[in-house]
Amino acid sequence: MLLVFDVGNTNIVLGVYDEKTLIRDWRVNTDLNKSSDEYGVLIKSLFDAYELSLSAIDDIIISSVVPAVMHSLENFCRKYCKINPLLVGPGIKTGLNIKYDDPKMVGADRIVNAVAAIAKYGTPLVIIDFGTATTYCAISEKGEYLGGAIAPGVKISSEALFQNASKLPRVELVKPDRIICKDTTSAMQAGIIYGYAGQVEKVVKKMKVELKNEDTTVIATGGLANLISSETCLIDVVDSNLALEGLRLIYEKNEALGTRENKNEV
Repeated sequence: MLLVFDVGNTNIVLGVYDEKTLIRDWRVNTDLNKSSDEYGVLIKSLFDAYELSLSAIDDIIISSVVPAVMHSLENFCRKYCKINPLLVGPGIKTGLNIKYDDPKMVGADRIVNAVAAIAKYGTPLVIIDFGTATTYCAISEKGEYLGGAIAPGVKISSEALFQNASKLPRVELVKPDRIICKDTTSAMQAGIIYGYAGQVEKVVKKMKVELKNEDTTVIATGGLANLISSETCLIDVVDSNLALEGLRLIYEKNEALGTRENKNEV
């Protein structure tokens, strides 16, 4: 079985594949202070709850945008699974043609999303990842990663209101029934959620113009994808496991090329 990790600033999403089938996935908080043993206890407990065993893991692949977590997570892999994990980064084969000015600056999360989206949905594409930051990625009809846009995430925007406006409360991110609200909490929820949906529509429309293709497929992923996608008709598909699928595909490509010969040299 293959264990995959997508490490984000807010959450770590992990999943277990039996060949091409995702048999279980979890979302846990990203904790910069956790040791390898603490990750071991946590992940073992998740496995135990579904009668899975760490000893059944044949290999591991990780994408991360949080360098501070990697020491503990890599040590977990070596100590508890006896495996040197494959890391998405320079030198790994992705098959993605990146047209960024500096390809090394493209986040691992954006790469794995793009690999999966191209394989599952074809091209051209706009991929929106509603994470700590919201990323918009454009894929050409030829399958080239052209670049995109980055905006503050929905939760960051909400938290900024609470921290910088002394009389505004911290609010739950739920959709109110109306846009003209009669209390502060609902008014903030309306402004954040409906306003964010407006941002999505503006960015997507402009990307389609630059891609010169109004039939571009728009894919949404990330923890708040369902909430925002319900308020716009421009999102075609919500795929919550896009990054995990991209990790599996990248792993298979590198395994086929023979880059995993030293995985058990721990």
